[in-house]
Amino acid sequence: MSFAVGVDAGGTSTRAALVDAAGAVLGTGRGEGANPNAHAPEVAAGRIAGAITAALGAHDPGAVRACVVGMAGVSKLSDQDVAAVFAAAWTRIGLTCAVRTVADAEVAYASATPAPDGTVVVAGTGSIVGRIRKRRLAGTTGGYGWLLGDEGSAFWLGREAVRSTLEALGRGRPLDGLPSAVLTAALGPSGLDVRDDAARLAASRALITAANAEAPVRLARFAPLVSAAHDAGEPAAREIVTRAAGFLAENALAAREPGESTPVVLVGSVLTGASPVGELVRRRLTGLEVLTSSDGVLGAAWLAAVDAFGEGAPRPRPERY
Repeated sequence: MSFAVGVDAGGTSTRAALVDAAGAVLGTGRGEGANPNAHAPEVAAGRIAGAITAALGAHDPGAVRACVVGMAGVSKLSDQDVAAVFAAAWTRIGLTCAVRTVADAEVAYASATPAPDGTVVVAGTGSIVGRIRKRRLAGTTGGYGWLLGDEGSAFWLGREAVRSTLEALGRGRPLDGLPSAVLTAALGPSGLDVRDDAARLAASRALITAANAEAPVRLARFAPLVSAAHDAGEPAAREIVTRAAGFLAENALAAREPGESTPVVLVGSVLTGASPVGELVRRRLTGLEVLTSSDGVLGAAWLAAVDAFGEGAPRPRPERY
């Protein structure tokens, strides 16, 4: 009996699934984040290897015919020394097949549709739009990281929430709603003690200091405050959400050829669930088939199954997971 293994390795968690030729999920494994840009390569590789080992259970790793790892930060493996660390990890756990590492956007796209061509829009902590051709990432728009872009992401939403709060403080605007939520989250209840201009200036300086004291991506923690304020009808939050959706929808359309009718797959916390940004993006993409990524690890497992067993490999289903 032979198997295929799929892995979805993100910044905060890693999941692996073992499937057979019939699409049955025989085992699963989980671990902490394994983005090699955020963690030491030895740590990231070890976490992925651990998740694969857990998914294998008592099954022979030598019977795995194909393994696909969808990885946030996959570009790090262009460094030969880093790639060697991961190759050593595969050998250590007994894999004898080729391990194909791809962008996490590829496995997210594959989790939602078997269509070989399409577009994937990712907006979580960061953001990127990918053009998918033959189930491979053929090009991107956006996705330049927090310093150069990531428009519409949770980081971007959080940054705009802080900027909007600073403007409210500096221009003497009311601080109820989003500014109040941001100040409380960043500074605690004392952040709302802004009875006069001097107190507003002090609060502004304290907010800037607090934001700069943490890693830039930590601004993403303010994104849910924008969504809540938007749902409450606050104009500033609605304007931020509208701009975020505009950036993401424009990048999605820019990644497509004129008249293209392939699917668009939405991925990430900013676009899925009850997110107001996701709702607006769907409206802007009216007329296209817009899908939501269900489970990246199942997309990775299916891509591995196709590599192992051919195009006829059945798609693993959530109820089997």
